[in-house]
Amino acid sequence: MLPPSLNTCESVFSRTTTAAVFLLFLASCGGGDDGSAPAVPPNTVGGLDQRPSNTTCLAPDRPGGATTLATTRVFSNLNFNSPVALKQAPGDAGRWFVMEQGGRVLTFANQQNVTNASTFIDITPQVESGGEEGLLGLAFHPSFPSNPRVYLSYTARSGGIVSRISEFRTTNGGATLDPSTQRVLLTVNQPESNHNGGNIVFGPDGYLYIGFGDGGGGGDQHGSIGNGQNLRTLLGKVLRIDVNSTAGGFNYAVPASNPFGSSAFCGSNGSGTQNCAEIYAYGFRNPWRWSFDRQSGELWLADVGQNAWEEVDRVTLGGNFGWRCREGAHDFNGTCGPAQSLIEPVAEYSHDLGSSITGGYVYRGSSVPALQGRYVFADFGSGRIWNIPRDTTPTLRVTAAQSFESGLAISSFGEGNDGELYVVDYSGGLYRVQQGSGTGANTIPAQLSNTGCVSSTDAKQPATGLIGYKPNAAFWSDGAEKQRFVGLPNGQNIVVGSDGDWDFPEGTVLVKHFRVANRLIETRLFMRHPDGVWAGYTYEWNADQTDATRVVGGKRVQVGNQAWVFPSESECLQCHTDAAGRSLGLETAQLNGDFTYSQTGRTANQVVTLNAIRSLSPPVTQSPGELPSIADPSGSSGTLSERARAYLHTNCSQCHRPNGGTPVALDLRYTTAFNATGACNAVPQAGDLGITDARIVAAGDAARSVLAVRMSRRDGDGSGDGIQMPPIASTLPDTQGATLVRDWINSLTSCN
Repeated sequence: MLPPSLNTCESVFSRTTTAAVFLLFLASCGGGDDGSAPAVPPNTVGGLDQRPSNTTCLAPDRPGGATTLATTRVFSNLNFNSPVALKQAPGDAGRWFVMEQGGRVLTFANQQNVTNASTFIDITPQVESGGEEGLLGLAFHPSFPSNPRVYLSYTARSGGIVSRISEFRTTNGGATLDPSTQRVLLTVNQPESNHNGGNIVFGPDGYLYIGFGDGGGGGDQHGSIGNGQNLRTLLGKVLRIDVNSTAGGFNYAVPASNPFGSSAFCGSNGSGTQNCAEIYAYGFRNPWRWSFDRQSGELWLADVGQNAWEEVDRVTLGGNFGWRCREGAHDFNGTCGPAQSLIEPVAEYSHDLGSSITGGYVYRGSSVPALQGRYVFADFGSGRIWNIPRDTTPTLRVTAAQSFESGLAISSFGEGNDGELYVVDYSGGLYRVQQGSGTGANTIPAQLSNTGCVSSTDAKQPATGLIGYKPNAAFWSDGAEKQRFVGLPNGQNIVVGSDGDWDFPEGTVLVKHFRVANRLIETRLFMRHPDGVWAGYTYEWNADQTDATRVVGGKRVQVGNQAWVFPSESECLQCHTDAAGRSLGLETAQLNGDFTYSQTGRTANQVVTLNAIRSLSPPVTQSPGELPSIADPSGSSGTLSERARAYLHTNCSQCHRPNGGTPVALDLRYTTAFNATGACNAVPQAGDLGITDARIVAAGDAARSVLAVRMSRRDGDGSGDGIQMPPIASTLPDTQGATLVRDWINSLTSCN
């Protein structure tokens, strides 16, 4: 998972970038916010005489879909670094435990006004973290703390990448765990760095259940039948072991009722010459999050899919759940024997609705009666949350209308001892699942002419309240020409962060027109709804160029000699990541450049203009020459390195950055030093494309650099199939951009 770019995307610096402070602010003069004129750098003229009044192009209430769920921020004084699990210890409802991917488990009191969390255990020095690696699983012994043992699942470096299941003990009555008490139970060699699974849970039978992915890469290419179907490896499996006993020199035993319980153990390195005794069920790609229903004892598992389908499984002893022969309820690759030997998923959804499933729980709380006995799960990429009945007949295909759009990057669910459900946002916050109050109405107009974002007399023209803009480094959009506008609510300003990132007020609408051969093809509206959640909507222009109709769920059409992809709502959020601040392309370094404003015909610096019309808070006091600026990749200014890095920043860094949600540990932001990007001379983490001695970026050799090769590939239909970059919503490679990046790679003499 951590869990699986789009041609809507124009990148920004992360809000967490530790760069030098770019702007000096008027902290004491009061300019701008109290009605007085803001300070404007000397000898500069803005492109607009005044801020246009915007009363029509405003984000409405977010569509509620057919659900009545809501997510509410809890413990709001606390923020965590890449949290991936939320737990309570058995019988102790007085505190919570949050597991951070980097290697820490933090604990805090179960009080809404709590202001700090303490360290329960920190094994950061042992953990290999990044992409899908890290501290991934936590399980308390059912009798904790009287039985002082707690179990962690994490990845480490030991020659290559390994997954470990380790036992730790508390020596102070449960207040903390002692890292020195570690006892490694089980080790699995990992051929790749992704698809590590990592969840561990004690079942109602008292045994420890362990989940591992198929070994990574793509398509389970390991061996003739893949690891998912290979019973002589622990990869692609759910395991079951007995931690209260030992056998054969191992720190655990195996229940005799395991399908191959009388066979050899595989826990020393993850494989053996016989079917592995630890296996409970098999045929999984990447079982990221799963749980036991506390009432029925059923094991519910969400298996992350490949290119097209995400699935929910109800796991049974000895079951074969199909991967790599099947993805969801669909054929993928290979022969698994008679169809009746495969267990079909209970539910599935396509990548039109998301990209990486996050398993949850069968709800057994009391605050949302309508959820009683229903399995709740979500998608990491789109933030959608679904719930289905326990007795769902396989295979149910869930829809967008059945989901609640949370707007969160849901890495995990948490279940309180009282049965209430919580959501872990990978960006750092914790939320509670509650009864919603929405009506489920669709608030997004079907026609662009009714959105208030275009002229009432000519839909090709913007509404009068919009402000045009153009980033210095534009995203590749299959050769389309673009116009961009911002609709700011009256009386609300853009907040300029100390790192140069811009945060837009609730109600903002970002408008983008796409033209091919001088004809409008598509218009996209990216809205920050009044509840603070961003969402994207797209419209297809008619042949007469008089109006555009909303496209729901995405589509693909032929435009002249090229295929054009309209992204789905979930695909918009796959690129407009939370890690990148959602509103892409709008930041100081990108907007520190000239633009010609249609209202006045004047060409002026965009930061100066927005500052002069009192749209930036706090106001900017530096001149354009003193502000950061990103190079135009297709321009003549800037070095080769600056132009190539600007291209990667815009086209790649919204996902390839810390917390970006990709399985590859890359940071391609413009401000990140090249030797800190994780790209230079790094072995590819998601396949080598058949290239001999491949590297992500091979300094001086673009032919061995998978980054450059992926840029030039277009596979499948632009819906996420294949190995191209960006992976979705693009059917034409950017030959000029690819040449720029290849030239830059060939010019490199080292990683420094």
